[in-house]
Amino acid sequence: MLGRRPSGRPEAELWLGAHPGSPARLVGRDGTLLDVVHGRLPFLLKVLAAERPLSLQAHPTPELAAAGFAREEAAGIPIDAPERNYKDPFHKPELIYALSDPFRALCGFRPVAQTRTLLEPVAGDERIAPLLDRLRTDADLRPVFEWLVSRGDDVDDLVVALVETSSVADDVSWDAVRRLSETNPGDPGIAISLLLHTAVLRPGEALYLPAGNIHAYLDGLGIELMAASDNVLRGGLTSKHVDVAELVSVLDFTPRRVPLLRPEEPRPGVRVFRPDVPDFVLTVVDGVAAEVPLGGAAIALCVRGRRGSTAGRRSAAGRRPISTGSRRCGSTVTR
Repeated sequence: MLGRRPSGRPEAELWLGAHPGSPARLVGRDGTLLDVVHGRLPFLLKVLAAERPLSLQAHPTPELAAAGFAREEAAGIPIDAPERNYKDPFHKPELIYALSDPFRALCGFRPVAQTRTLLEPVAGDERIAPLLDRLRTDADLRPVFEWLVSRGDDVDDLVVALVETSSVADDVSWDAVRRLSETNPGDPGIAISLLLHTAVLRPGEALYLPAGNIHAYLDGLGIELMAASDNVLRGGLTSKHVDVAELVSVLDFTPRRVPLLRPEEPRPGVRVFRPDVPDFVLTVVDGVAAEVPLGGAAIALCVRGRRGSTAGRRSAAGRRPISTGSRRCGSTVTR
């Protein structure tokens, strides 16, 4: 996608923004985007290329982020310590816009009845029975999640049984189990995946993941747009630190639908993905020349063809670019 030869090394994320952890570098001069953005840029855009599943994770509300950051600062935990949960006092809602066909993700708890229906054909397996015994109503999601993520009694045998079942079962949820077992063998996140929606996005579709939504991107190429924060509470499918108590305190265990974000279409060829937070908006301009009103700083990303010029408070775009988020045509920030 970047228009250059692959390096042969893993390249999973391109960060575009002024986040202090990895600000975008300027082209043709020294310095980073931090040097030219006055104040805090409230969003961070990434080109995400996931060849294998990323970790199960969730992000805090603004209130929990501020409290957690203050608590860990007072405790003197180094900002780069592996056990540090809160790197800054900000929330991190995010959306993912699919470019590949498909883009797959786990996203949010689904009704328990759906998981039970999936498991009923194998209910006679004594290794799977403990999960069904514990998981009867939606109110059981929290204790069952804690049992699984903590690798409680019978969880290891349960994971083995689920992986065996996935080899002969046909469903997107079982596909996710097979995929996770290949990349993270024995991880309790394999069982947790069956409590969650498995979303299969087509190009142009987007998910919005608010605070408390547990999720994991399984594979695909997409545009990830989020509030400028590095606060991540992990819940499995990773070798990194998992703080079960803190994760559970930020999770929303309410079953909800797959969190698809429907776009506004103010005019032909322009779609606006507007979440319920003020930190960011994603505008997609597809195949037309269009002026896009900007309410502040913006990043323009051309994913195919060539972009037009950017001036003042409006951005004129070429074929198939995405604004508020840059690539071979470079990054443009306007105010």
